[in-house]
Amino acid sequence: MFPGLGGLNPKKMQEMMKQLGMSQEEIDASRVIIEKPDDSKIIIENPSVTKMNIQGKEMYQISGDVSEESTSISEEDVKTVMEKTGADEAKAKEALENSNGDLAEAILKLSE
Repeated sequence: MFPGLGGLNPKKMQEMMKQLGMSQEEIDASRVIIEKPDDSKIIIENPSVTKMNIQGKEMYQISGDVSEESTSISEEDVKTVMEKTGADEAKAKEALENSNGDLAEAILKLSE
């Protein structure tokens, strides 16, 4: 990263970072969830999280086992389930969530 700094001891490197207004800290985390505007989520299991402060700005570096989860349930689907089954809004949403957004499966579960 910095040519010629391979032999620099860790204490000197920390001193240099401090002089440049940089610091870093490891954060103990078991899971990181990023919620996106489209209601989907990025889930990072077994993360390695480093918080860096560079001249007053905080940045986070995260690595780990990444998966994406999409649980977007439209209001139209909720209304359809309510109309077809007579269920209230909360039960219709719950049925759709439990069926991963599958409209037919949610209706069948509530019709049993």
